[in-house]
Amino acid sequence: MKLYVYDHCPFCAKARMIFGLKSLPLELRFLLEDDVDTPTEMVGRKTAPILEKPDGSHMAESMEIVHYVDGHQGETVVTPTGENSPIRVWQESAWRPILELSIPRLAEANFPEFATPEARADFKTRQEQNFGDFDELIGRTSELMPGVERQLAELDGVLAGREHVDADDFALYPSLRMLSIVKDVMYPANVRRYMERLEQTTGVGLHFDKAR
Repeated sequence: MKLYVYDHCPFCAKARMIFGLKSLPLELRFLLEDDVDTPTEMVGRKTAPILEKPDGSHMAESMEIVHYVDGHQGETVVTPTGENSPIRVWQESAWRPILELSIPRLAEANFPEFATPEARADFKTRQEQNFGDFDELIGRTSELMPGVERQLAELDGVLAGREHVDADDFALYPSLRMLSIVKDVMYPANVRRYMERLEQTTGVGLHFDKAR
């Protein structure tokens, strides 16, 4: 199967994870950020990820892709969780500050979707409409970082002894993967161990080598 993605995108990371967890072959295709035509031809709009099924049809929406692959290839591995699970509650509170720290740094990193100046500029323009001026966000790092690190300390207890995989991992790991683009974040032991374990088991690499 083929999966059309952006490398920086947490929703695309979700769709990639299931292939690694199930050791399934996958052909990754990286879309340029300003490529409207390719995804629109496949699913009617600019979006990612997009899965191309063996019959040539396409589907979007990250968790729909996860459940499709999980249900059609071997034993299922993604067990459901409750809406108020500790990880989901944590995710809801940490999501916005993680985005504010990560997005302006992702915009400057070397990703396939930013292979042209026009593609990178398109991303910056769109995301500054969502989050504000990137230079101002970078300037708020000393304000945002302590709060995120306190939240990571809370998450550390939740992840203690966690070795299984369930639906919560498809929200948590992509978020922590985004955060790994931010230099000098202090990760508690259980959080760091979790990130490294999911990186290994999913094959979806962290961004520590690109951190800034």
